[in-house]
Amino acid sequence: MGLGLFPENVKILYSKRTGRIRYVYLERKRLATLRPTDGLFSLSITGAKRIAENKAFKKCFVTVRHDVSEFIAEGGDVFAAHVVKVNEEIRPKDEVVVVNDKGEVLAVGRAVLSSEEIKAFKKGVAVKVRHGSMREG
Repeated sequence: MGLGLFPENVKILYSKRTGRIRYVYLERKRLATLRPTDGLFSLSITGAKRIAENKAFKKCFVTVRHDVSEFIAEGGDVFAAHVVKVNEEIRPKDEVVVVNDKGEVLAVGRAVLSSEEIKAFKKGVAVKVRHGSMREG
């Protein structure tokens, strides 16, 4: 995720039990959590907004219909029927940022389907939302 997400002045918190990286903060706001199960980062809404501001990172975005934006922002899962645009690189289990047609960050979560499946399917969960922008504190 590079310099756009993690500038030099981030604060890294380590697990007291294992001594490994656990959280990354910027100005007292959590950007990401390192998942111990697979070593990948889970984004916070703040981290997702930093990515959305940088055009170079536009490989992990799912755009949803305007009429479901509030539902998604409140933490509702993204169904394949909700999606109007999806980046080609997305695969199941990828960390994704869910945005509306204006590019505003609504949620972060994990893809359940590949980009091809999201486009082809009319039913089913496409993204399991972890945090909606209206629920993140």
